[in-house]
Amino acid sequence: MNHNTPLSPRPSHHLATGTGRRVLTHTQLRAHGVSAVEAGEQCRPGGPWRQLLPGVVLLHPGPPTSEERLHAVLLYAARERTVSVPVQPGGDEPPASPYGEAMITGLAALTLHGFTSAPPLPSQETFDVLVPRLRRLRSTGCARIVRAAALPVPEQVTGLPVAPVPRALADAVAGVKDAVVVRRLLTEAVRGGHCEPAAVVRELTAAKLLNRPHVVHAVDSLLAEGRALAESRLYRMVREYGLPDPCWNVDLRLPGGPRLGGLDAYWPEQAVAVELDTRAPRPGGRPEDDAEWVEHTRKREHLERLGITVVHITPRKLRDAAEQQAVVVRTALMASADRDPAAYVVVLPR
Repeated sequence: MNHNTPLSPRPSHHLATGTGRRVLTHTQLRAHGVSAVEAGEQCRPGGPWRQLLPGVVLLHPGPPTSEERLHAVLLYAARERTVSVPVQPGGDEPPASPYGEAMITGLAALTLHGFTSAPPLPSQETFDVLVPRLRRLRSTGCARIVRAAALPVPEQVTGLPVAPVPRALADAVAGVKDAVVVRRLLTEAVRGGHCEPAAVVRELTAAKLLNRPHVVHAVDSLLAEGRALAESRLYRMVREYGLPDPCWNVDLRLPGGPRLGGLDAYWPEQAVAVELDTRAPRPGGRPEDDAEWVEHTRKREHLERLGITVVHITPRKLRDAAEQQAVVVRTALMASADRDPAAYVVVLPR
C-alpha cells in the first residue's frame, strides 16, 4: 500500500490482523502507508474507523471492547515514543514493546490481576495508565494518566504490561473514597495471596495516602488479615514437614521476673523459638526510629543472651519457600544439643 492506493471502505486484512488487534496509532498507520489525512477521512462520522484517543484509531466502526480500550490507553501513553523499526533479515532480537514504559495500573490492573472486589472492565469508564513523571501527557477520554518518578517492573497479564499489585492498589486507593471498597481491596490483596501487607503499606506510604482515616482503618484490617494468614501458613509448615509440635502462641517470663515477650512457636526442650516478622513500615520514619522495631530488636537480643535461639520468618518466605524455612527450624532444633543449656524460663499462654 502507498499514499496513492485508494482505501477500501473496510480496513485491509493486514491492518486488522497484523498486530493481533484492531487498534493502531497514526505512526503505525503511516508505517502501513496510511497518511494522517487518509486516517482522518476514515474516522469521519459514519466512516469505517473511529478515533478512540488522540493519535489512536479503532479500525472498525462499532463500540470498542474492553481489550481494545486497554490497548488504546497504552498506545496513547506511548505514542510519542512509538517508532517503526524495520525487521532485520535473520535478526534474533524480539520486537520492542509498542507500549514503551507505559503500564496499566489502578482498578483496571487489579481486575486484570483477578481481584473479584474490583469492578469488571466494561463498567470502568476510565483506565489508569502509569507513565514516567516527565512525560508530557494529559488525561483524556478513557485514559487517566498517573505519573511516577520511578516505575515498577510491569507484569505481563493477558499480553499487557500491568503494574504489580502493591503499586496498582496504591493508585486505585488514591481514587476511591468509599472506606468499604478500600478495605475489600486491601483485604483481598492479602487473602488472595497477591502480595504481603508490608509491600502494600510501603506503596501507600510512598503515595502519602496514610493521612486519610479510611485508609488507615483499612490498613489496620490488612495487617490483622496478614497476621492471621501467616500464622495459618506456619501451622501448615510444621505439620507438612514433620517438625515436632511446639507450644503455640506463648509468653515467656523469667521466674519471678519480667515478661520477656510473646512468641508464635516455642520448643522448650531445645530452647528454640519462631517469631513471625509481620511488622510493616510506618509512615515518615526509619525502622530504627520506630518504637515497635526497637522493641522487637531488644526482645530478640535479650532472648539470645538467655540462650534461646530465635528464628525470624517473614510471611513472604512462608508463602514462597516454606520447605526452606522448615529446614532452618529443624537445623536450629538439632543444633540445640551442641549448645550450653538455656536459662530457665516460664512458658505461659499468650
